[in-house]
Amino acid sequence: MAVSLRRPIALFAALALLGMLPACSSKPPDDALKTFLGAWEQGNIAGLKFVGPDGKALSGDAAQNLLTTVAGDLAAQPPKLALKGAPAVKDDQSSAVVSVEWPVSGSTWAYDTTVNARRVDKQWTVVFSAKTIHPDLQDTDKLAVRKTAGTRGSILDGSGQPIVSSKSVVVVGVEPRQITDINLVVKNLGEAFTAANVSVDLTNLPNRVKSAKSDAFVEIVTLRKEVYDSVANKLRSTPGVVTRNSTQSLGPSAQFARALLGTSGEVTKEIMDKNPGKYKIGDVVGLSGLQQKYDSILQGKPGVSVVIPKPTGTPDVKLFSADPAEGAKIKLTLDVNVQNAAEQALALDTRRSALVAIRISDNSIVAVANGPGAAGNNFALTGQTPPGSTFKTITALGALDKGLTGESIVPCPKNLTVDGRTFRNSHDMELGDVPLRTDFAKSCNTAFASLAPQLGPDGLAKTAQTVGIGIPWDLGTDVFTGKVSANGSKSEQAAAAFGQGTTLASPVILAGAAAAIARGQWKQPQLVLDPAPKDPAADGPQLNQASLDALRQMMREVVTVGTADQLKNLPGDLRGKTGTAEYDNDPAHTHSWFMGYRGDIAFCVFVENGGASTAAAVPIAGKFFQTIG
Repeated sequence: MAVSLRRPIALFAALALLGMLPACSSKPPDDALKTFLGAWEQGNIAGLKFVGPDGKALSGDAAQNLLTTVAGDLAAQPPKLALKGAPAVKDDQSSAVVSVEWPVSGSTWAYDTTVNARRVDKQWTVVFSAKTIHPDLQDTDKLAVRKTAGTRGSILDGSGQPIVSSKSVVVVGVEPRQITDINLVVKNLGEAFTAANVSVDLTNLPNRVKSAKSDAFVEIVTLRKEVYDSVANKLRSTPGVVTRNSTQSLGPSAQFARALLGTSGEVTKEIMDKNPGKYKIGDVVGLSGLQQKYDSILQGKPGVSVVIPKPTGTPDVKLFSADPAEGAKIKLTLDVNVQNAAEQALALDTRRSALVAIRISDNSIVAVANGPGAAGNNFALTGQTPPGSTFKTITALGALDKGLTGESIVPCPKNLTVDGRTFRNSHDMELGDVPLRTDFAKSCNTAFASLAPQLGPDGLAKTAQTVGIGIPWDLGTDVFTGKVSANGSKSEQAAAAFGQGTTLASPVILAGAAAAIARGQWKQPQLVLDPAPKDPAADGPQLNQASLDALRQMMREVVTVGTADQLKNLPGDLRGKTGTAEYDNDPAHTHSWFMGYRGDIAFCVFVENGGASTAAAVPIAGKFFQTIG
């Protein structure tokens, strides 16, 4: 009896113990799955063990090679992964649903896949194949990403109309195998580009053609569609010349506010190197000006798709797609008509030149023009050069605030020596004892140099600040807001009083000062409205009314009886101040300036090495106002 009782009890104890242990003493399958998913998220599964769908062992290195190959264009950016619920287990097999979120050029490709596991030697091991990555993949596939560019955002003018928008262009190039006479190609291209008023360097074209593959497209220049059409017959009739149609973000013309607006084009190697992984060859980016500064806003979002490429003639299998999105718009204060008038006024002067116009009533910068000699340099906003006699406006304002009037007698001798330095007037002018308003109208250097002691060591700088010169601005783009000499020697103070010495200005700050004098208070000009600048300058103080009345009258006399009298018959109440600024030790080397206001428009004109203001800046201002009416 005793023996028969012990055997059932022992059997019961063994069965109870077996019920407490996991099947085959293996870890749950979700542990193996989580380890695999964590490694996949890191893009490195080489350290794990796998089996293939056929049940044979698959090394980690082999699985890694398959993952990298099949993932193709997505291999460098692994997905985010998560188990969806507990794995389903039956005998030695398990399967789990896994959510996959794969970043694809700013979009997310989200889908579910199934990850299977098998119990091998009491351990759960992931079954790996291309179908683990995506259910529709085979081991011979390779994912590819296809991009379609989003429409680049527009740059709008003050009325909300596009200045810069997507326009048709034609890329002109040559295909070496079609060329029968390279010299004829160079000759015909040169003649066509000259006729289209486009400057293209063709000197190295024969060498480029020689080193290119026979079927290559050797790009030469991108032309606006209307420019290409004007010379299309010449180009089409030249063997070897080929073209491609495209689009670019462009302004109304090649010259229109080009230095401000900038250009866009295919991404350069330099930009790609500075932004690893962000761009691919062929992407269009901002290359200069506002197009470059606000590129991330204007870019928009490219359309993208993930496909399984198929042989030619068979459509690719599309697994994912996201539509492109248009870039945001940038809004400026520019007035197209006023900008065009400024461009036309500068068009015939090959020297570096600039014209800025500000609408006084709302402080909008309505024109930022740089002449053809500026070569894309936005001198209108960022120039740094002596302002010359235009700065007598600031000195006069300071002197008037100190109690002088337009009738105060301020002698104008031929020469004035201050602290051992001798100052002279243009053409050795000598007016004698005359009212301040006459010194101003005739632009007497010695008279204004003599006023420096009345302003004190930093009085000129402080007066300049009241009209926005020498303080920080935020226009939403680069701007030089001036440097005014302060606390210098007596001779430096005398030089600064008529815009020489170490004082530097840009056209926009003088236009802003003219607007302040017309308005009676300085307010920072506006240029970029949206996105709004983060840190615009605070409004200046109300200017002394008596000083303003006298200064405005003095600026009017500059036009009626002074250095700008060639414009005295110009319609409207033009008031201003001319400036002829020396920029080195040769008195014959001078820049030409004219600043002021008429009606609701304040302005400044600059011509580099333009000589006397009457010879360059003043006539340009006249053309500008005649055009805008």
